[in-house]
Amino acid sequence: MGCSSGGCSSGRGGLPAGCNNNGACGTGGGCDKLHVFDWLANMRLPGSQKPFDLVEVRFKNTRKEFFRNVNELPLKIGDAIAVEAQNGHDIGTVSLTGELVKIQMKKKGLDVAADDYRKIYRLAKDTDIEKWKQSIDLETPTMIKARIISTKLKLNMKISDVEVQGDKSKAIFYYTAEDRVDFRELIRQYAEEFKFRIEMKQIGTRQEAGRVGGIGSCGRELCCSTWLTDFRSVNTNAARYQQLSMNPQKLAGQCGKLKCCLNYELDSYIDAQKDFPDTNTRLDTKEGWMYHFKSDIFKRTVTFVRKDENHVDQFATLTVEQVNTVLELNKKGIKADRLTDSKPEKLAKPEIVFQNSMGEDSITRFDKQRGGGSGGGNNKNRNNRNKPNRNPNPNPNPVQGANPNANRNPNPPKNPNSGQAPNPNRNPNQGQNPNPNRNPNRNPNQNPNRNPNQNRPNPNQPNPNKPE
Repeated sequence: MGCSSGGCSSGRGGLPAGCNNNGACGTGGGCDKLHVFDWLANMRLPGSQKPFDLVEVRFKNTRKEFFRNVNELPLKIGDAIAVEAQNGHDIGTVSLTGELVKIQMKKKGLDVAADDYRKIYRLAKDTDIEKWKQSIDLETPTMIKARIISTKLKLNMKISDVEVQGDKSKAIFYYTAEDRVDFRELIRQYAEEFKFRIEMKQIGTRQEAGRVGGIGSCGRELCCSTWLTDFRSVNTNAARYQQLSMNPQKLAGQCGKLKCCLNYELDSYIDAQKDFPDTNTRLDTKEGWMYHFKSDIFKRTVTFVRKDENHVDQFATLTVEQVNTVLELNKKGIKADRLTDSKPEKLAKPEIVFQNSMGEDSITRFDKQRGGGSGGGNNKNRNNRNKPNRNPNPNPNPVQGANPNANRNPNPPKNPNSGQAPNPNRNPNQGQNPNPNRNPNRNPNQNPNRNPNQNRPNPNQPNPNKPE
């Protein structure tokens, strides 16, 4: 069902206009608050029966009234219609039609056969809807100005909502006040300021919360703005029966009163506590008197406490049946034995037998060494093959002409003279201080095929030619 009010349509630039209805569209009825699901919508009436001529029409927020469809218009839920008003006409939205309207009227105690219901004129035209939108745009600035005027007059009241009639000839001011308020000067200033016919209507704080709407502490929309129509009295006994903490901030709703949902499960809690002992109950045992400490309604257990000789609290949790048994013994003058906690019997969990037939559940199955054979030897050789040779000279007696440094760094050393044979007459400080009188006629390419690492001394063996 679309929104006939135009509030949910696109605004300027293609952006959603928004109806500012504080989340009431989540009820599934479009923008309707207190929506009623028409479960007879797809059912046809018998051929000889005429449709019910009364229609439920919704105006701003939670205000709903019943009008008679004298012209037998084919109306459906969501249609914008022009209806008769006390002065002029008003624009509303059809919220319910058919046989369910009778049930709604009976809930509100209205007579279905009465003739004092106003009539429906027609379906709203484009000009009616444009004028209706203009009246809706006037409501917020009118409410702000009305609050300023009431504050200047120092009236103990709060303007909570303003509703302008569809033809802009009348405005209804909803207010809350604890005491009676003198409106004579206020109405006169309102009429001069707004140029409307003024109607003041006092509502309670719960009705105010239903009209304004909002989100409760449970995370859902307020019950009074979605489905709750009758406001029953709520007292603190409802919280005591449900064993809730007496915290006013948690027990109060958005209206400042006790939450209506405290009455929802109250009957179930009262029925569950019928066989529970009174909180003033005490048990007479051989070890002394035990007094009531707390009751658990869900587990159906009661906890008692007593002081031992060391002034230490001793607790005993009993079932309701055990407490009643002990009370029967006390009535006969018999003291009960020592009371201990009654632990509920734990059900034995069936043992699940799992057989590992494939051996795939072990995370160390790849770490197990396989048995001998060629496979194990090959793995060892493969591992040794990949390990680097840490010993630079594994053979202590190298053969003449062999290359003992085959596994060394293949990059040539930075010193170009490191590959020559050691000179027995070499000065030990020659490498540190080069001789400027070195033979310049020495041929550097004397043996081009010579291996520079052929006669390189072994660093692990002493050099006999090196002077000590």
